[in-house]
Amino acid sequence: MGYATLLLSSTGAGGSDADRPFRPSFRVVDRPGLPRRPVGAASHAGSPMKRDPLPRFAWALTGSGHFLRESLEIASRLPYTDLYLSAAAEEVLHMYNVDLEDLRRRFRLFRDNTASAAPVGLFYHGFYHTVVIAPATSNTVAKLVYGIADTLVTNIYAQAGKQRIPSIVFACDAEPEVYTEAPKEWVTLYPRRIDLENTERLRRFEYTTVATTIEELRRAVEARLQCLNISGS
Repeated sequence: MGYATLLLSSTGAGGSDADRPFRPSFRVVDRPGLPRRPVGAASHAGSPMKRDPLPRFAWALTGSGHFLRESLEIASRLPYTDLYLSAAAEEVLHMYNVDLEDLRRRFRLFRDNTASAAPVGLFYHGFYHTVVIAPATSNTVAKLVYGIADTLVTNIYAQAGKQRIPSIVFACDAEPEVYTEAPKEWVTLYPRRIDLENTERLRRFEYTTVATTIEELRRAVEARLQCLNISGS
């Protein structure tokens, strides 16, 4: 059994168990003349992994509250959507009084609790047709631009690119002045020049669409749905 199959089999209805630590059930062996590779049980060794018959959206949250509720509303209207949370996203959800249990009822949930970002293996086997990172902090955008993949969210973006899977990124720091919702009030922020430059750099990346407003995010997601010839609710 492949590790993506193992991971999916651990999820219950609504994805309530997908946040359990992932422990792959394989060993690494050496064979003369062959590269090191993982193999499962003898009955499954060498057999191709079964692809998901209904490829999904992978929607990722980072440590930003910028239009967080509106982003989740868009995600909740999409068919077959999994939610990926960075460690910072979990903290921010709590700050903004977004109930994790409620999210588990609406999405299959993956948390950033493995050093190797184990769920990215699902991207190699046709489980996803689109990645959406919304909202994306300036820290996340910077990592995407410079190819740093050290969190679950930045890792799925990197692996999606290597599989030529389109990504949509809702960048928070895209204007010289940003009016945004903090946990207890609305505040005005002034993104640094490097933040603005990184957002512009990301626009030039292959298989990547950058949205800078919630309306642009909606339009980008709708365009992707039309491209896939499916509809949201």
